[in-house]
Amino acid sequence: MQESVVTRFAPSPTGLLHIGGARTALFNYLFSKHYQGKFLLRIENTDLKRSTKEATNAIYEGLNWLGLTWDEEPVSQVSRRERHLEVAQLLMSNDMAYKCFCTPEELKIMRDKSISAGGFGGYNGKWRNVDASKHPPNMSPSIRLKTNNEGKTAIKDLIQGNVEVSNKEIDDMVLVRSDGTPTYMLAVAVDDHDMKITHVIRGDDHLTNTFRQIQIYQALGWKVPYFAHIPLIHGSDGKKLSKRHGALGVHSYKEDGILPQALNNYLLRLGWSHKDHEIINLKEAIDWFELKNVGKSPSRFDIDKLNHLNAHYISSSKNDELLKLITPILNDFLGFNIQIEVKKKVLLAMDNLKVRAKTLNELAEDARIYAYNVPITIEEKALTVLDQSTINMLNLTRNLLDQIADWTSEELEAAITSIVNENKVSFKEVAQPIRIAITGSLKSPSIHEVLANLGRDTSLERIDDFLRRYKTS
Repeated sequence: MQESVVTRFAPSPTGLLHIGGARTALFNYLFSKHYQGKFLLRIENTDLKRSTKEATNAIYEGLNWLGLTWDEEPVSQVSRRERHLEVAQLLMSNDMAYKCFCTPEELKIMRDKSISAGGFGGYNGKWRNVDASKHPPNMSPSIRLKTNNEGKTAIKDLIQGNVEVSNKEIDDMVLVRSDGTPTYMLAVAVDDHDMKITHVIRGDDHLTNTFRQIQIYQALGWKVPYFAHIPLIHGSDGKKLSKRHGALGVHSYKEDGILPQALNNYLLRLGWSHKDHEIINLKEAIDWFELKNVGKSPSRFDIDKLNHLNAHYISSSKNDELLKLITPILNDFLGFNIQIEVKKKVLLAMDNLKVRAKTLNELAEDARIYAYNVPITIEEKALTVLDQSTINMLNLTRNLLDQIADWTSEELEAAITSIVNENKVSFKEVAQPIRIAITGSLKSPSIHEVLANLGRDTSLERIDDFLRRYKTS
């Protein structure tokens, strides 16, 4: 592309960063970076009743967590009100806009009549050509655009292809409300122009807005940007994504232990593809991203696929990085801050732990066994499998474990295998009592790995404490 690409993400701060918004931000980011352009952020906070500082901060935090950093200071749309009104006055002076004095009641009657006559319910242009001398003196008017109601408005959409609408279906839209506040339609068009946005990439629910905003561009003689409308994300049942399909906010996935690189990878593949690649990091995505590879059909959100991707990124992550990520989660689980000795044990066990976990929360939960202090709480389900024979087997195993000189995973596995063979019992009959005694659970990584990572003293201390408490099952 010859011109320098500038894209923008323009969320409304009325809630947390939505999963659909995150994908829109990602696509804008990747497209701009692919062409060495700029990715800008605009906070569309003109709805003062619903916009909050907390929601704005949540948007910043969500984008930063995903690594989608913007290139300039974020633009606050409400701070540009005077500029929006200035453009409205320019349109008035060029006879491209006019004052409208219709009351809400009149507009409702007008809309109902239009619909009953088979129309689309738009404004009928009542005040379009009324001379200023006939304007009522004590009423606050709105300002409406004189739209071109002849012919068609066409878009060469970079995703949807050629799309057009008859101009008869675009009424004279309100640019400034009767209370003097600019409308969304005017503010967006002016801001995109002033920010030198070259490509507007957004959800296809904005397609009808685009036809209207193009009319504003044309009335002002401004260059119209390129448009690309992304199909929306649907739930697994094919219906519009909603809370019944799972969490909608990016923050929820962070809290659930999803890695940002996994979420980026998953959102990228929701509607975009590059050959047969499934695992795509951010650098590869920047290198490969083209709008022509975005599909025209809605994508289906599948939490199982996201968890599968997340498991891949966890297993591929460096152990020390994972330890940093799960330490605060571990501290919350346990109710105290883990010490350096525990961190060392978790780090030793990380290779074995990370291949089992789908989320950071699962990883932290599995790592808890290395932080317990005696007496260890035994899960009720684990207690149900205990009987005198399991207690006796644990006594026998404990004595043999005490004789191991080289406390390594290999030596421990060999010792447990020899106990199994000599006593003609199953591996489970030997391993399960040890697992219960040292983890309090029926599930854990390989028992010889856990013993090795815990160390001789901690392992034997846990077994001895368990045997003291459960001499008789």
